[in-house]
Amino acid sequence: MSIVAERLARIKPSQTIAVTAKARALKAAGRDIIGLGAGEPDFDTPDNIKQAAIRAIQQGQTKYTDVDGTPELKRAVCLKFKRENGLEYKPEQVSVGTGGKQVIFNAMMATLSPGDEVIIPAPYWVSYPDIVLMAEGTPVFVECGAESSFKMRADQLERAITPRTKWVMLNSPSNPSGAAYTHDEMKALTDVLVRHPHVWVFTDDMYEHLVYDGFTFVTPAQVEPALYDRTLTVNGVSKAYAMTGWRIGYGAGPVQLIKAMANVQSQSTSNPSSISQAAAVEALVGPQDFIKERAEVFRQRRDLVVSMLNQATGIHCPRPEGAFYVYPSCAGTLGKTTPGGAVLKTDEDFVTYLLESEGVAVVQGSAFGLAPHFRISYATSTEALEEACRRIQRATAALR
Repeated sequence: MSIVAERLARIKPSQTIAVTAKARALKAAGRDIIGLGAGEPDFDTPDNIKQAAIRAIQQGQTKYTDVDGTPELKRAVCLKFKRENGLEYKPEQVSVGTGGKQVIFNAMMATLSPGDEVIIPAPYWVSYPDIVLMAEGTPVFVECGAESSFKMRADQLERAITPRTKWVMLNSPSNPSGAAYTHDEMKALTDVLVRHPHVWVFTDDMYEHLVYDGFTFVTPAQVEPALYDRTLTVNGVSKAYAMTGWRIGYGAGPVQLIKAMANVQSQSTSNPSSISQAAAVEALVGPQDFIKERAEVFRQRRDLVVSMLNQATGIHCPRPEGAFYVYPSCAGTLGKTTPGGAVLKTDEDFVTYLLESEGVAVVQGSAFGLAPHFRISYATSTEALEEACRRIQRATAALR
């Protein structure tokens, strides 16, 4: 009898974490590696947020807190939703977890039974289907290719819904594609969901503040108030506030759901770090000006990367609306032969070639459910991005 539980056979380790770990290992071994796999800002956490954490330590805020968040942080989350999204929540409708990933895990564990279906547009963040599988649900993938700008259409959603559908997962702006739904595009989806009252809406808004070119972010319960009572709106401080290592995510929804999620958390990790929660309060209620300044830097990097990748032989890179990723197609490189004599058959072959030949670490599109593509995170220095894109151009030019 194996010591490993059968449920683990249904899931796999995060491909993005695996690529980042491999790049770090190669760099530690002396290779010249440019890692474009990690989904975290290269900016530092703002000083006012750091100081809030230091004050919390000095004031002795080092004890257990309420299982799913301090009253202060829950109030700050409510203020954020009101200020930025026009959504009214009470503290008892808010759950705080150790990163957005735990909030998603808690929600799926608290609500899914064997056979329940979760609609997931592809490409998707790598953890969505595995969390659903861990909770004994069934992922139902809806392929959303470049022809639809990597966004799910209303007719696709309608066809995917069955009597077993429990959730639909939405992520705008998207990891990995950077695609974001306009108000009209989101309204088309919410119109479908209104007609199916048994379907709950999960929305991952983690990249809300990273949108460009005058794009206006919207979230489902804001677009369609009729969905308010069956929507879990998830966000966090990791991306906009450069707080990935602080591990604070949060979600807001109906009290019954939030209580169920708290029950799950009470028997797993219990409360998130008290110090991180104090820092997150300052992030949400403190100065917000720097967010737009940093978003402008990301926009400039996006434009640089899109331009340079579209000059690489066999690569086509759409211009996304948000986040800090691009999701280019490498279809034009498949079937070609590397200088070493290997034939590129898949996007995984392509990214392996980039890493081995030029020391550029990216993530294959198959990890996100839509091939042949690859994901680049441009949350790194402009100099590193320029050099990485030059290397990709050189690598593609060498194919025959």
